[in-house]
Formats: sequence, C-alpha cells, structure tokens
Amino acid sequence: MLDRTDIGSTKRVTRLVRELLAKRSIDRPVGNDDSLTECGLSSLDIVNLMLGVEAEFSIKIPDRDMTPSNFRSIAQIDRLVCALLGDGQTARG
Repeated sequence: MLDRTDIGSTKRVTRLVRELLAKRSIDRPVGNDDSLTECGLSSLDIVNLMLGVEAEFSIKIPDRDMTPSNFRSIAQIDRLVCALLGDGQTARG
C-alpha cells in the first residue's frame, strides 16, 4: 500500500490546481484548505481537475466519490486520492 509520502500526492494535486488556474490567467497562492471555486475555478475546471487527478494518479474515481465536497480544496482531493490509492481494487496500473 502506498502512503502519502511515497507519492507526494499533495504536491501533485497542487500542481494540477495551479496549472488550471494558470490557464485561466489567475496568479494567486492557493492554500491546501482554500475553496477552489473561490480561488477562481469554474465547475468545468473542477470536472477537468477530476479527469486530471485520474490521469495523474492512474486511478478511477467511483461515481459515488465525484462530489463537490471531495473537490472543494486541495486537502479534500488529497484525502480522496490517498483513500483510493489505499484500495487496491480502485487503483489502475
């Protein structure tokens, strides 16, 4: 089982968020607990973030976990990723 330190998930999620903000020409710091929509991401950006997280971590996010609360902040996404990577049936590859 992978743990948080093995995969650097927080840094990787933060990078994905910053890339999306940069595409929208938003240059501002984003804390782990900051609301991503308040930082400037649209609902479409959040969908793209979900897809990016799946690709980045080679996981499939179950429909039940594709909720606004799981993608509210970097910290929430990180918790979801760590939970999914801890479940060998969910991780791909």
